[in-house]
Amino acid sequence: MNGRATYLDRMVDHHRARAAEDPRRPVDLRARVADAEPRRGFEERLRTDSTGGLCVIAEIKRRSPSKGDLRADLDPEVLARLYADGGASCLSVLTDEAHFGGSADDLRSARNATDLPVLRKDFTVDVRDVYDALLMGADCVLLIAAALDSGELADLHGVAREIGIDALVEVHDEDELAVALGVGASLVGVNQRDLFTFDVDHDRAERMGVSIPSGVVAVAESGVRGPQDAIRLAGAGYHAVLVGESLVTSADPRSAVAALRGA
Repeated sequence: MNGRATYLDRMVDHHRARAAEDPRRPVDLRARVADAEPRRGFEERLRTDSTGGLCVIAEIKRRSPSKGDLRADLDPEVLARLYADGGASCLSVLTDEAHFGGSADDLRSARNATDLPVLRKDFTVDVRDVYDALLMGADCVLLIAAALDSGELADLHGVAREIGIDALVEVHDEDELAVALGVGASLVGVNQRDLFTFDVDHDRAERMGVSIPSGVVAVAESGVRGPQDAIRLAGAGYHAVLVGESLVTSADPRSAVAALRGA
């Protein structure tokens, strides 16, 4: 981590404190993952689908720290099916309860409702979080470079590879991107939300697109408002956009996904 205060601090501190109190042994969890059902191939789906245009990773999110409740009547199963019908390639499900109102049950419900691969969107700070992601049914785990030092990122990324779950490494700038590539990340997300102000820099992903190697699956996160943003990001070399708030709050999520995919 960079040592400066960011909006991530209290969330990451919360999860580190929980991990410190967790009595479970990683070795026991590792034994359990051997019996987990096969993963659906999150990264592979994006590589395949992106040959036909920009992919959409549609997010299921009940609330956000900045906006509060987004959709009071959210049903993960119903929303997942609408996203799938609209042409989404993958799902992203918030499982953080304290700050986003999510849960492992939301992820299980969404995954059972479709055949789409699912990202567990949470704050991964401990090896047990990686095992938990696989055990709850996720096909991909989120690793936020700003929340981890380079050694932690390398360790967690390595564990994900060992147990057969994909890892989306999220970065905010070129320095973090260099660290992500240094640990061998082949799936990288550029988050356009500023760590200090919580504002969205709509040009960040476009600027950083040229720095992402062609063999890496590139995902633009946060601030994707509609088809025009999707067109810009596809032109900047991105394989996919991860979209949450604008889809969750849409009156017609299926059509909103289809519009992004069509762009």
